[in-house]
Amino acid sequence: MTPPDVDRTIQAYPKIELHVHLEGTVRPATLLAIARRNGYALPADTVEGLTELYAFRDFDHFIDIWLATTPALQHADDFRQVVVDYAAEARSFGCVYMEGIFSPAEPAVRGVAWDEVFEGYCDGVQEARELHGVEVRFTPDITSPFSLELAEQTARHAVSYRERGVVGIGLGGSVGAPYAPAPFARAFAIAREGGLGSVPHAGEVAGAATVRVALEVLHADRIRHGIRAIEDPAVVAELVRRGTVCDVTPISNLRTKVVASLGQHPLPQLVAAGVRCSISTDDPALFDSDLGRDCAAAVELGLTPHQMYENALAGALCDGATCERLRALGDAFDWDAVQ
Repeated sequence: MTPPDVDRTIQAYPKIELHVHLEGTVRPATLLAIARRNGYALPADTVEGLTELYAFRDFDHFIDIWLATTPALQHADDFRQVVVDYAAEARSFGCVYMEGIFSPAEPAVRGVAWDEVFEGYCDGVQEARELHGVEVRFTPDITSPFSLELAEQTARHAVSYRERGVVGIGLGGSVGAPYAPAPFARAFAIAREGGLGSVPHAGEVAGAATVRVALEVLHADRIRHGIRAIEDPAVVAELVRRGTVCDVTPISNLRTKVVASLGQHPLPQLVAAGVRCSISTDDPALFDSDLGRDCAAAVELGLTPHQMYENALAGALCDGATCERLRALGDAFDWDAVQ
């Protein structure tokens, strides 16, 4: 267990979080309140009951609970609240910039208007900045195995909100076999032609081959997870050659049983091979984690706070002026005090 004085040190240094599903940041008490005001019946009606549900057996069980709980979010104000609430939480651990993920096709197929989803999330950007000092951008996910038509709709709507903070597009859900990334190439092309980056999930549940496809077919600017690249030295070498950042989420990987223990996590081997790795929470409310604990886990695995910040900055998709501000903040910080 990390000593309390180390916890305070971890909270003190600036952080950039690039891989956080905003629907998975809603703490049980808040989720219950939102569900009640929307008349949505969750699979448990107490904080304790929801917490018990979040003891995941495996990745498929996690997806089942995700699908049973996230429909509680139904209105623009729900989505706005999610952004602002998580900005407050992340800031308490030193976060200065985040790229939040949301899955717009999921509420859309339930009848929520696409624009209500995007408007709600994007409305949270200014409030997060003004109240909590956190810059927020978005990289919404195409949801596999939804139809390719829905994938392309997601891409087009994402492009239309580029001026409201959308900077990239991802691929989430069941991205292993038989739902490989390749069929979504057209949707990613639409996003790329519209000026958005490519940040697909790969190399988490499925192996290194999905990382290669993400790089070669989806032209990934960054990989969400990517840890199973370690299974193929050629894929690791390609990540290094391209300078591609992998967004690593140590505690999430434990909770979904992608790795058996923190000691068996491949982060040290990836870093030793020269792969740039940022650190994020993935779904902190669902995985009983937070940005401080994920960064603490990364420190235990040998990644320094300065490396976390620099790697995340290298992978960030924000505009040049924002990147320069983040660069100046990092340059001005005394990293030797927390190494």
